[in-house]
Amino acid sequence: MNMNKRSFLKAGGASIAALSVSASAFASSTKESQSNSQVLKDITKDVAGITSAEREARIVKAQQLMQQMNISALIIEPGAAMDYFSGIQWWRSERLTALVIPQQGKVAVVCPFFEEPSIQESLAIDGDIRVWQEHESPFERIKQILADRGISLTKGTIGFENSVRYFVQHGVMSLLSTLQHVSAEPVTRGCRIIKSHHELQLMHKANEVTLLAYSEVYSKLEVGMTSVQVKSLMSNAQATLGGKGAWNMALIDQASAFPHGSKKKHLIKEGSIVLMDCGCNVHGYQSDISRTFVMGEPTKRQRDVWQTVRTGQKIAFEQAKIGNAAGTVDDAVRKYYQAQGFGPDYKLPGLSHRTGHGIGMEGHESVNFVHGEQEKLTAGMCFSNEPGIYIPGEFGVRLEDCIYMTDKGPQWFTIPPDSLDSPLGKLAKLA
Repeated sequence: MNMNKRSFLKAGGASIAALSVSASAFASSTKESQSNSQVLKDITKDVAGITSAEREARIVKAQQLMQQMNISALIIEPGAAMDYFSGIQWWRSERLTALVIPQQGKVAVVCPFFEEPSIQESLAIDGDIRVWQEHESPFERIKQILADRGISLTKGTIGFENSVRYFVQHGVMSLLSTLQHVSAEPVTRGCRIIKSHHELQLMHKANEVTLLAYSEVYSKLEVGMTSVQVKSLMSNAQATLGGKGAWNMALIDQASAFPHGSKKKHLIKEGSIVLMDCGCNVHGYQSDISRTFVMGEPTKRQRDVWQTVRTGQKIAFEQAKIGNAAGTVDDAVRKYYQAQGFGPDYKLPGLSHRTGHGIGMEGHESVNFVHGEQEKLTAGMCFSNEPGIYIPGEFGVRLEDCIYMTDKGPQWFTIPPDSLDSPLGKLAKLA
């Protein structure tokens, strides 16, 4: 991070213009303010969440897939998949709340009696709620739902979403012992892996929030700050901009060589590397952006490694072509890094993790940019692109921007920076 540039950003708010984001994100400073800094405000009010009609269409698609795969019903616990299909945002406990999607007919929700009013509030589709009392079995309610939908209780297959807990699967199958159980992943992933234009809009907005928050934090970094202070700045900025569920990582100097950080306390000093990995959600859809800064004038080694990572991002982007196996993206990056003296494979110094992961309602979703992944890239898929380089005992560099696939190839949600002297990047226009 060039200090003259940082001073300029702090004095004139130039970083905001560089981001090419909505000017409405900033309101004029109050007259009590003695600086030229701007005030962040919510930029998410111009986007609407997923509608009931969209969720109903998702259920229709899921039921079509279930018919093709001969799956009689799906069992889904609280989490992204439940929200995706029903709008219900709930948590898991020893008291079961579950969504039941039959192969045909209306969906149903099983929940404790005393939770019904709360579940009803967020249920965004046409479905009935079956309650159970504290002394009763929720699995009996599931069995009754299947019978009411005309599903055979003596033969057939029940699909369980991959994160369903063992006691739930065991409880259901103990009452339906002549049925088979399978993973619901082919159905749930078959629906969720391809994002609609509306979903892309929400992810685009979430990325706008995070990138704009980076600009705010970058202008305020100071010598002597701890990672906790940096994370607090980022959390506050994303929340003020309208991002929900913000999460933030700030790794300083040697800690940046650990992709997910260290518990040791580090302070920013002149010449420090600051690696940040941050995101939020807008109406349930995630952003995930990493940036690496230098406090003061970067060394040649810092510049060289940073630029190598930026080239790695470019290679990944260029390899992410429609029809290519996702694993070839990772392979292309590692081939380049090895030619630069890093690796090979996951060996350090080098890239110790996959090049990228799927993203949507969850920060990490299938499919991944990882060696051996044979899934073909298809329009509507979304990924992170983050081929970091980590040098134990020195520092790490990670640049991460998310992409979405179109019929014409990959597109950026945020355009990566091309220089360590101007390390923020900018928002891309949604295709």
